[in-house]
Amino acid sequence: MEHIYIAITGTSHYFGTSFLKPGQTVLLVKDPDNLHDAEAIKAVLPPVGKIGYVANSTHTVPKGCRSAGRIYDSFDWHISGVIRFIVKDLVIVELAEGDPESELFHQSERRSFPFIKGEGFL
Repeated sequence: MEHIYIAITGTSHYFGTSFLKPGQTVLLVKDPDNLHDAEAIKAVLPPVGKIGYVANSTHTVPKGCRSAGRIYDSFDWHISGVIRFIVKDLVIVELAEGDPESELFHQSERRSFPFIKGEGFL
């Protein structure tokens, strides 16, 4: 299995990164209504909401990561990923295989938000 990494940028425009930690699961959702980028993919952390966007510029995509444009057509509407590293305002996420409704997604959410009861946030 090939490991595919992306970077979440723009976190300072939302909630920052202080509450994020490696192992948390994020949902990456296509944002076709985005006026600035036709291949925009927003990063959502349930129940917090949007935390940034997948980097899609030569200035924001770190070496070893794929851009939003490179992964945009590889999934239908959304895909999940697991936070692996946080460096200042940049979050490196490894894409997860399969459906975000999978047990991996729910296990990660239970670890990330143990105070919330229920099976999921979708």
